[in-house]
Amino acid sequence: MSTQDIPEENLPSEQAAGHGEVAHADAKDPFENPGLPPHEHRIQDIDERAAKRSERTVALLFTLSMIATVAFIASFVAFPVDKIVYIFPFGRISALNFSLGLTLGLALFCIGAGAVHWARTLMSDVEIADERHPIEAEPEVKAKVMEDFRQGAAESVIGRRKLVRNTMFGALALVPLSGVVLLRDLGPLPEDKLRHTLWSKGKLLVNQNTNEPLRPSDVRVGSLTFCKPEGLEEHDHDFQKEIAKAALMIVRIKPDDIKDKQQREWAHEGIVAYSKICTHVGCPISLYEQQTHHVLCPCHQSTFDLSDGARVIFGPAGHALPQLRIGVNEEGYLEALGDFDEPVGPAFWERG
Repeated sequence: MSTQDIPEENLPSEQAAGHGEVAHADAKDPFENPGLPPHEHRIQDIDERAAKRSERTVALLFTLSMIATVAFIASFVAFPVDKIVYIFPFGRISALNFSLGLTLGLALFCIGAGAVHWARTLMSDVEIADERHPIEAEPEVKAKVMEDFRQGAAESVIGRRKLVRNTMFGALALVPLSGVVLLRDLGPLPEDKLRHTLWSKGKLLVNQNTNEPLRPSDVRVGSLTFCKPEGLEEHDHDFQKEIAKAALMIVRIKPDDIKDKQQREWAHEGIVAYSKICTHVGCPISLYEQQTHHVLCPCHQSTFDLSDGARVIFGPAGHALPQLRIGVNEEGYLEALGDFDEPVGPAFWERG
């Protein structure tokens, strides 16, 4: 149906004064203003049935977006990470990745397509020309802008086309849930794992070099020995993760040289056990000075006094090394009497 087939009284009135008119040149402006081309009405402007069809089309696109978003979330839950399927012409691909990409892409596409179709068929398409004006707006200009905004809101038919409005709000409200679900890929919640290691009551202290449990007689005064918890082996798949928290160093100091009371009570015959992980950025401590009982982190030279609760005496580390309480079992081997008294490694916001 063309505009020629519609009676003149059914055509919408022009909303812009002088639309399609040509302004002639004058003495001040020798170049003729061609003006705007004659406005041609769309079928939706003159036929309410066509407008209803466009409204239903836009609503359908927004509804498809909502369904695709729900399918995205369902796919994330339904498909395991390691499931591989054959899909022509892509071949063998991850079922999870394919379903997530397809549903999220469809959800975003339908929102965009619905918005474009809404703008092209239902919103006003009358061209409006406005003269340039200074950046600083006058009160009259501000009032005009607000009036134009209200006019634009009215012409968008968002108040009258409730089906379009409600389905659009539904699609826009649901699609952000896709990003929330993707947060699952960041990994499981840490819970209180940062506060605990493999050390527990009864765990033997095993020499990392010989892989043998230690007796007090194996630790000489002035020696530095690195230990791991009983049962943790290098071929374990989580060895690196666990040793990063449980790495231990033990030193034997003359009991009279131990200054800290708790340190003396948690030691055994002068053998003290401390975390090997520096409390600055988590580097492994490996240098020991026998005469002063100081240990040094090779990364940033943080220095700890093992004869005084492993407190920091130099460097950027923020707090002392956590101590492990140790004792001897019935067979004469050194064992842990619990976990570290506080989280190991660098400080974090929930440090107790």
